Amino acid sequence: MTAGINQTDELQYWRLYLLALVLGIGGSFQYGIQVSVIASPAVHVQSFVNHTWMLRYGAPVDDSTNQLIWSFIVAVLSLGAWAGAVHASSLAVTYGRKKALLFNNVVAVVAALLMLFSRMAKSFEMILLGRFLYGYNVGLGLSVHLMYLGESSPKKLRGFLTLTSSIFIGFGKVMGQIIGIKELMGTEEMWPYLLAISGIPAVLQFVTLLFFPEAPRYLYIDKGDTEGSRKALQWLWQEDNLKLELEDMQRERESIQGEKAKTVKDVLTSRCVRWQLLTLAIPCAGVQFCGINALYFYAFDIFRESGVPEDQMHYLSIGIGATEVITVALCSFLIDRAGRKKLMGYGYLLMGVTMSVLTVMLSIKDLNSWIPYVNIALIFCVICIYGLGPSGVSMALPADLFLQAWRPSAYAISGTINWLCMFLVGMLFGYIVDGLGQFCFLIFVAYSVFSAGFLLYFVPETKGKTMVEIMEDFNKLNYKNRSTDIEKTDINLATKF
Repeated sequence: MTAGINQTDELQYWRLYLLALVLGIGGSFQYGIQVSVIASPAVHVQSFVNHTWMLRYGAPVDDSTNQLIWSFIVAVLSLGAWAGAVHASSLAVTYGRKKALLFNNVVAVVAALLMLFSRMAKSFEMILLGRFLYGYNVGLGLSVHLMYLGESSPKKLRGFLTLTSSIFIGFGKVMGQIIGIKELMGTEEMWPYLLAISGIPAVLQFVTLLFFPEAPRYLYIDKGDTEGSRKALQWLWQEDNLKLELEDMQRERESIQGEKAKTVKDVLTSRCVRWQLLTLAIPCAGVQFCGINALYFYAFDIFRESGVPEDQMHYLSIGIGATEVITVALCSFLIDRAGRKKLMGYGYLLMGVTMSVLTVMLSIKDLNSWIPYVNIALIFCVICIYGLGPSGVSMALPADLFLQAWRPSAYAISGTINWLCMFLVGMLFGYIVDGLGQFCFLIFVAYSVFSAGFLLYFVPETKGKTMVEIMEDFNKLNYKNRSTDIEKTDINLATKF
């Protein structure tokens, strides 16, 4: 009987699930596809750069310049994404979450058109500009996607729904790898269409998002539109008894007492969000330093040593991407049962241990013929652990950490750290591998173990708690050296610090 009730209970939120799908397609899916799709047309784009250079200057471009242009085409996505993430806070506050995303889709369509006509215009600069605009679209879209979804979800589903963003990232990566194979779009004729593919999800989201309401928490807390918020909640949740949710939003609105949305400077300097900021920065935004990109990089070498034919590599990398999607999907069902802290903390710890073993096995790989196969298994192990814990939770946790007034700026900081780390890892990783070989994993082991310790010892669990309760838990850390009466400060005073 209870199962029947729960099932009906879950089904009443079908419009909310539909919103998660619409936000995912034009939000984090774009990030996944842009990260992976660029790998397959590398040769074709480089020959296009050489061809246009010949037409302009009458001589072929030298290899180092061509490599530099290509590296910049790849890396400029991170810089565009940083610009998008920084802009996300002001756009989302001024115009609302929905309008910010509609504008964002226009940016993606412009980028797609630049890619589409770059060959016709004989201009590789159009590809550079298109990648920068795609980056902007990804940075803005990812931040606002998470804000919108977190602010539209009931607390019992908040973890599961914000985690769908990670599923869409993984799904985007796999889709990028699949459509990039030479049997589909990874050919000399098709590469402009392959690079323009992100225009389709953008148009889809633009059209479908028009049928959905603005985020209810934004309407209630930022705009003071109680009636609009109630209507949005009723439409999304199909529930008339919204008393508890409206009371929770009312408490949050009173706690910030009509204060304007906080700036990035406020978030960085205020004592009352110090531990939230550390939690956002170390395990969440710094997720680039857990070594997952290094694993993707090393995977091909390990596959090669195990005797995997060169033309089959691409299919194995699709297998790795699919593994990540499946484990993140599994994480979405565990997150509201096991909790954010345990999943992420123990996830980082296990990643650290497995990568230590992998480092040892890579050092002794020539001792026996079966060792490379063990290494393949270890790579899949690390990817499973990453998907089950850090990958998903690093997306879901920031939605739990900050009250409404602080959230947009917090996401801008999170995006800045994330994208600059990605840029640094992308630019420096090749040099680190050249210098350290397989021991480069020890840097990632140190980061993973440190993050695990930080999460398990300091960070309070946020599962099933209201925003105000989470804030009170963090206040015990933020004010623990003060006298008892200040430690129990009423939350409205705390936000003024």
